[in-house]
Amino acid sequence: MTLALGVLISGRGSNLMAILDAVASGTLDARVHLVASNRADAGGLEHARAAGVTTAFVDHRAFPDRASFERELVARLRDAGAEWLVLAGFMRVVTAELLDAFPGRVLNIHPSILPAFPGLDAQAQALAYGVTVTGCTVHLVDEGVDHGPILAQAALALEPSESRDDLAARLLPLEHALLIATLQRIAAGDLTVEPPASAGGRPQVRFRGGAPRAAGASEPRFGPRGAT
Repeated sequence: MTLALGVLISGRGSNLMAILDAVASGTLDARVHLVASNRADAGGLEHARAAGVTTAFVDHRAFPDRASFERELVARLRDAGAEWLVLAGFMRVVTAELLDAFPGRVLNIHPSILPAFPGLDAQAQALAYGVTVTGCTVHLVDEGVDHGPILAQAALALEPSESRDDLAARLLPLEHALLIATLQRIAAGDLTVEPPASAGGRPQVRFRGGAPRAAGASEPRFGPRGAT
């Protein structure tokens, strides 16, 4: 099936650009129906317009509370025909108001191997903790922060004396590849989401044929950072 996507952004939209490029090249069976941002100066809005995609600026500061802001987002997304939602650098915690409008159909990409290093600046967290391997995660979104069921992960070995910016730059292509691979597997009908087995449990996700893999990703070597 062709995925009818809505994409929410707050900044430059590098993951959005990866989606648009994949759609244009035929790598991803999807159509982006709307790109919406809570910031008028988000660079991704211009990229979307250049690709002929409808855009919307919805200023969260113009609403009395988070719920009313999200109701407006939902109305815009539904009017545009979006059925799946990707949070691509959307710097707002979402609530049930948005999630219930797209049940089990809201995805996020996070630059760590969750559940390690949720929240802001996961790259700096990984370096500060001294791990030798980090990566990225595509997951379904729930009301927790980077907490929902994991759909796919890819790993990356850290380099000796690597800076936060160096790590972020090396992670980006992996994020893009994993996000596109996951969306394409969803478009192919390979994803099954089962309800929690018990009250308070987590939904169970399965992909026919195994979890998505990022194109070109390699398995990292484990050991002390800098070891050969």
